[in-house]
Amino acid sequence: MPSNVLDKSAWGGAEEFDSLLADIRSRRQEFEDQKYISQDIIERFKQIGVYRSLVPERFGGDAKSPSEFLQMVEAISAADGSAGWVASFGMYPMYLASLPVETIEKVWKETPDVVFAGGIFPPQPAKRVEGGFQVKGRWQFGSGSMGATVCGVGIMPDDGESLPRMAVMPREKLTIEKTWNVIGMVGTGSHDLVVDNVVVPEDWTFTRGGKPNLDDPFFKYPSLAFAAQVLSVTTLGLAREAIDVVRGMAAGRKSVTGAPNLGEREYVQIEIAKAEAKLRSSRAFFFEATDDAWEVIISGGQPTPDQVSMIRLAATNLTHECAEAIRIAYEVSGMTGAYNDHPLSRILRDSHMCTQHAFMGAITYKNAGAMLFDHKPLPGYL
Repeated sequence: MPSNVLDKSAWGGAEEFDSLLADIRSRRQEFEDQKYISQDIIERFKQIGVYRSLVPERFGGDAKSPSEFLQMVEAISAADGSAGWVASFGMYPMYLASLPVETIEKVWKETPDVVFAGGIFPPQPAKRVEGGFQVKGRWQFGSGSMGATVCGVGIMPDDGESLPRMAVMPREKLTIEKTWNVIGMVGTGSHDLVVDNVVVPEDWTFTRGGKPNLDDPFFKYPSLAFAAQVLSVTTLGLAREAIDVVRGMAAGRKSVTGAPNLGEREYVQIEIAKAEAKLRSSRAFFFEATDDAWEVIISGGQPTPDQVSMIRLAATNLTHECAEAIRIAYEVSGMTGAYNDHPLSRILRDSHMCTQHAFMGAITYKNAGAMLFDHKPLPGYL
């Protein structure tokens, strides 16, 4: 099997995985109406291994590769963008690996199927007190927090540290305020996280971007680049679904005007071919960059800055090329796809949310371009 093709047998088996996708597809409106992914779906994510997939084997995890994880998120995103976005936070071991090893052992002591959600910005001032840091404040964009068991929030200690930290705590220590009122990815439940004077022990905090304390191969993969990838790949799943929806529409009746059905129209054939090319070419670059870096790591090396830059560039390119493929699919659908309850309308809205994310902004092209001319990128890019 090619390295960029999802092996469903590794995710609970083909029958279980396909059943999950079918269930997600049938409940898209439910997730959008309630503005979060239902808990029974989160439980099924646990069953197929979403949350233990990147946990080291010694903690009961599956230790999958970056490509394997990204293919899983891609497939779920085709069923529903919000569900894929929430599943993407199964990448959380990349973050928590910067906790002290003793704390990491506590995180996965009972189960590797921990559901993590976090709100990083804006980092809130945190006073050092007896027992740790006193945490108080509000954080935006807590995607998947409604189903989380553990949460993290960004803090800026008052002890002169130059870098913000993340304070990790049980979900019940904070309040979720339902503020998520947006155009797309509505079902992600990316509400505000509110903490009121909770003392978080210092050994349950870590410096954002700090060196991981686990030496498994996965934790040598560039963390910021992977954080961008897991979100960008949702657009890939959405684009695959959009094109498939249009192809499915071609089997319908002819237009009331007597025009040929969709698949018989020359302009539709041309535009959908362009969309397919955008999807396939951007997907190939995306997984090529991923596998190039991973092969270096499993061979005992470290990805070069240029390889990391290509991952960042490929992630941004994927998002925008797939969003354009989705726009094409939506446009050729005519008024049929314009209704809010039509899959293409939801897919279009979700794709626009992807392109708005800071990870996928134009600044990526500036930084990648600078490196192609042997100039330094802006801080925070690599």
